[in-house]
Amino acid sequence: MDTMEKKELSPSLLAAVRKAQLDEREGAILYAFMAEREKNEENSAVLSHMAKDEAEHAALWESVLGETLHTNGAKMLWSKLLTVLLGFTFMIKRMHKGEQLAQADYEKMQAELPAAAKVLADERRHEAELVKMLDEERLHYVGAMVLGLNDALVELTGAIAGVTFALCNTRLVALTGIITGVSATLSMAASNYLAERADDNPNALKSSAYTGIAYLVTVALLVAPYLLFPTHMYTAAFATMIAMVLLIILFFNYYISVAKDEPFLRRFGEMAVISLSVALISFLIGILAKNLLGIDTL
Repeated sequence: MDTMEKKELSPSLLAAVRKAQLDEREGAILYAFMAEREKNEENSAVLSHMAKDEAEHAALWESVLGETLHTNGAKMLWSKLLTVLLGFTFMIKRMHKGEQLAQADYEKMQAELPAAAKVLADERRHEAELVKMLDEERLHYVGAMVLGLNDALVELTGAIAGVTFALCNTRLVALTGIITGVSATLSMAASNYLAERADDNPNALKSSAYTGIAYLVTVALLVAPYLLFPTHMYTAAFATMIAMVLLIILFFNYYISVAKDEPFLRRFGEMAVISLSVALISFLIGILAKNLLGIDTL
């Protein structure tokens, strides 16, 4: 293993080595965490081997620096939580983007630090192994999740926007949203199941479950502001719901853009425009209907 006194490193190279050491240590921890959770033995073995390589790389950079840099505990906890919630494919793709940047750094470092050549070779091998390995069940049902999420965002955003200023009461709006949302969840899940069965999909039930869960989670998030605000603060609840809609769209499209390598801005823009347009139209219809029917809930 090549060693070098820290004082011999230029400031730019020293910064690059410090970053490399932390990145490799974080990679070793996360790959080991994913290996422990992975049920597929072949995938688990690959992840364990990659964790070992990353730990060796971190040790190499520690010898170059002459000191040990410690990872950020909060950052590692957050990364592990994302792995559990969003799956190993998301986290590996996220880490892979970082490794691609690291490869460019290692190429520059080879001239002054020959040890970087071995690390670079290992990182390129990791890239090839990751491409072969990535096959996570939940990604087979992204279409089902998109169906539930999109329909819930469009339908429920429209329904809630339509009744918010017609009923002028957060509890009444929440009641309407819950009844509409739960009914629509069951309807959407059943429709998805029947459609998948008609296409002879052996996993029709699982597909409908993903659709229903995505729909129901969206319902809960959109109705929540109307349960949290007092009855007379329906305007604030409505504004919070619209913000929640944008956050859901932002989060989901970020997940898809990373996990499936799809464009983020275009998908985010499409979903946001459709959902907010339906909300605006429904809001106008609600106000018009209230005035035409002469309903006064105040």
